[in-house]
Amino acid sequence: MPLARPALLRSLAAACLAACALAAQLPAHAQAWPAKPVRLVVPFPAGGATDTVARVVAQQVSSELGQQFIVENKAGAGGTLGASEGMRAAPDGYTLVFTTSSTHAISPHLMARPPYDPVKDFTPIAHVADAASVLLVPPTLPVKTVAELIAHAKAHPGELNYASSGNGTIVHLTTEAFRSQAGLQMQHVPYKGTGPALTDLAAGNVQVLFDSIPTGLPHVRSGRLKALAVTGEKRSPLMPELPTVAEAGLPGFSSVTWFGLYGPAKLSPELVRQINAAFNKAMRAPEVGAKLAQLGAEPAAAGSPDAFAAMVAKDSQRWGQLIRDRKITID
Repeated sequence: MPLARPALLRSLAAACLAACALAAQLPAHAQAWPAKPVRLVVPFPAGGATDTVARVVAQQVSSELGQQFIVENKAGAGGTLGASEGMRAAPDGYTLVFTTSSTHAISPHLMARPPYDPVKDFTPIAHVADAASVLLVPPTLPVKTVAELIAHAKAHPGELNYASSGNGTIVHLTTEAFRSQAGLQMQHVPYKGTGPALTDLAAGNVQVLFDSIPTGLPHVRSGRLKALAVTGEKRSPLMPELPTVAEAGLPGFSSVTWFGLYGPAKLSPELVRQINAAFNKAMRAPEVGAKLAQLGAEPAAAGSPDAFAAMVAKDSQRWGQLIRDRKITID
């Protein structure tokens, strides 16, 4: 016997209510992602290297996905302020952290009480790009190669000063790694950024600086500074005539700043896969590679979140060991 009309309507209404309740329980990313603009938190100031790389990548991803990826700068506390904000975000794919080795491989080793655990409090998503540095010396220093610099420093122990952009920065750690491997005695002179350090380097007040390639290149071309080598595993397309430090006398030496993408903890595996695929595709775009090359950076080879996490773990172990061995602090 067929249901009476009122009973049928009640059954349909109950089914609709059940469906609505189920939909309300589904996570936001069960819808097509991204369904709204995505925040990319950059834990460093606007105009810096991380900010510039993030904006190049964000523009490409926005274009490909048809949704805005908005860069928001949250600088402070060596990058940990912005990273902490990303850590506290909802795990829905709409707030991500675009950061570097500074916040996830270096800062936690320098702080007595880090505000986060770089492994437990984040979800690694994608290794985006890498940037090497260039080893610079003033024209008055009587060296032309890395081997000559090492020989000169050993002949004048403690007489050479090396500049950095501050205690605990990648510039500081790179020079300490160089000094340790070469067995050199040099004095550290920290600056607030490499801008003033470059001025003192050109004047001969300090004798060694590892700086970003785009920043140092104009000074080399003008003759104000000499470039001896680059710190990557291969030569830079911006300065192809320069050997790597490894080629020039310190086998195995390498120091690069990596740029990568993180989400908060508990980001779903499916959402991680989607975001990773979107950013890997963006990094394969020729126009992105060309823009990054002008910044002294190179797109990372498309890889999985697990590969990214393994790379960061290795980098963190390396810098952590150096920080402990050299008793480096940020005070």
